[in-house]
Amino acid sequence: MTVPDAAPEVAPEPRVPRGAVLASDVLDSTEATLIYNTKAGGSERSSPDHLVEALHQLGYRPVYRATDSEDDLVQALRDAEGTVFVAGGDGTIRAATLHLAGRDGVILGIIPMGTANNIGRTLGIQGEPLDVIAAYRGAAVQPFDLGRITAPWGEDVFLEACGCGAFAEVLAEYNPDDGKSPLRAVQALGTALSAFDPTPIQLTLDTVPEPDETPYALLEILNTRATGPRLRLATTADTSDGLLDVIRIDASHRDGMLAYLAALARDDFEALPSVQSDRAQVIEIPYHGQAFHVDGEVRQGEQGAVGTVRVECWAGAVQVLVPVAAPTAGAQEVGEPTP
Repeated sequence: MTVPDAAPEVAPEPRVPRGAVLASDVLDSTEATLIYNTKAGGSERSSPDHLVEALHQLGYRPVYRATDSEDDLVQALRDAEGTVFVAGGDGTIRAATLHLAGRDGVILGIIPMGTANNIGRTLGIQGEPLDVIAAYRGAAVQPFDLGRITAPWGEDVFLEACGCGAFAEVLAEYNPDDGKSPLRAVQALGTALSAFDPTPIQLTLDTVPEPDETPYALLEILNTRATGPRLRLATTADTSDGLLDVIRIDASHRDGMLAYLAALARDDFEALPSVQSDRAQVIEIPYHGQAFHVDGEVRQGEQGAVGTVRVECWAGAVQVLVPVAAPTAGAQEVGEPTP
C-alpha cells in the first residue's frame, strides 16, 4: 500500500497586535537612523557598533547618530527617513518622539536602555538591546497616541502622563540625583496620598462635567500604563485606542498609605475602592494655580492664577514598531474577546 506523502508543515501566521499591520506591508524603504544616547542607563550593555550590526542583519541600512544634547538630536532627526531607532531611556525616547510627531513616512523603533522604560513596557518591548532588535524581525507597525495640553502656562505634549495632585507634588520633591528608585517613589507617593490636601475642582470628560466639585488627592491622565519611576497607575492603558485613561482619587474617600503601597506592588491600583478610572478623548481641568507634571517635568504652581487645563488625545501621532508574537497552541486569536 502506498502511503501518501505527509502534508508540508506550514509555519503559523504571526499574531499582529490589534490596530497594527505588518511592517513589511508598509515599509518601502530600508533606510534607518540609529539614535543612541550614551548617557542612558544600561548603555554599557551594547555598543552602537553592536546595534548597527544587528539592524543590518534585519535588512536595514542604518546610519548611527550619537546624541548627547538636544541640538544633536535636532540635527540627527532633521532629515531622517524610514525607521528611526532610538536607544535610550524614556527621556531620550520622549525627546525623539516629540520631533517625529505628525511626520508622515517615519516609523519609530524603540530600544529601551533606561531605568523605568514605561513606554517600552506598555508596548511589550523589553529585554537587552540586542534581544529587542532581534524581536523586531517581522515586526508590526502600530499607531501611538500622544497627549496634547493647552494650559495657562502654554502648550505641552506628553507620551506617558500628565496630572496634578499628590504625584505632581512628589515629582516636584523627588530628586533623581539621589538615584532612580521605583521603591522610593512608591513610598513617597503613598505618603503624599495620605496627607495631600487638594482644592475641590469640577472635572469635565468629553464635554460632560462631573456633577460635583471634588478634592482629588490624585488626578492622573495616562497614555501609557505607568509613569515616573515605573508607577503603574493605569494597568490596562492602550496607546493606540485614541483615548486617555483618567485615574483619580477623591481625597475624602481615600484609603490608607499601606493600601496604596500594596496595590502598586500587586499591580492592581485601579481595583482599589477609592480609585476611579475612566477613558476620555478630551479632559478639562479647572486651574487654580496648582502644580502639574508633564511626563517627568514639573510645571510649578502659580499662586492666584486661574483658567482651564485642556488635555486631548492626539490619536496616531506617531507610528511605532512592535514585536509580533508567534501563536502558541490554543492561543487566543487577534480580536477574540478575552475570556
